[in-house]
Amino acid sequence: MTLEEIEARLAPQGLSIFGGFHPGPNDGTPAGFDTLLMLGPREPGFWAHVTAEAEFQDGQPDPLDRWSRRVIGRIACDLGGKALFPFGGPPHHPFIAWALATGRAWSSPVGLLVHDQAGLMVSYRGALALRGRLALGAPPTQSPCTDCHRPCESACPVGALGARGYDVASCHDHLATDAGRDCMEMGCRARRICPISQGAGRAAAQSAFHMRNFHP
Repeated sequence: MTLEEIEARLAPQGLSIFGGFHPGPNDGTPAGFDTLLMLGPREPGFWAHVTAEAEFQDGQPDPLDRWSRRVIGRIACDLGGKALFPFGGPPHHPFIAWALATGRAWSSPVGLLVHDQAGLMVSYRGALALRGRLALGAPPTQSPCTDCHRPCESACPVGALGARGYDVASCHDHLATDAGRDCMEMGCRARRICPISQGAGRAAAQSAFHMRNFHP
């Protein structure tokens, strides 16, 4: 099995490999698996695909998570692997540490993860733990933030994101105002101003979905 063959299985489901690594004994991955692949939305088109699926039609809670469990779980089973998810628990899987271990995600100047292709709009729908050491290829040699003018640092209207951490209360207070509708409807301003985010192809409706879950 190669990465290209796995990508071919993921593509019809609107998913893509967002990086991978060969875990060690202290990485918090299941025993007996030699490769971990992080999965995220394949853009453009992910949101149009997933919202047409059954989980978004039945009126039940958590449609995106339920879709992820069904689709990624089935792919994992077909590959003789194990599906892991960033939701559910306890126990909670260390998805941030796993993302950093791939070499394709970094901590950004505002503390959020930034991905080489999705930028600050990065999200992980799940991970595949597989047997055997798949050839992963070399990750980028440096974070995209290294040569960036870092507009994310000044984008938040209330300065909730920065090197000192995330002021969650200020963020929620802003989202509850008329001025916060921009972030609620289009997605976090700091996330979407990232130059990589702007070319990632993410639908505003997807960002609005996540914002409603974050700030009901």
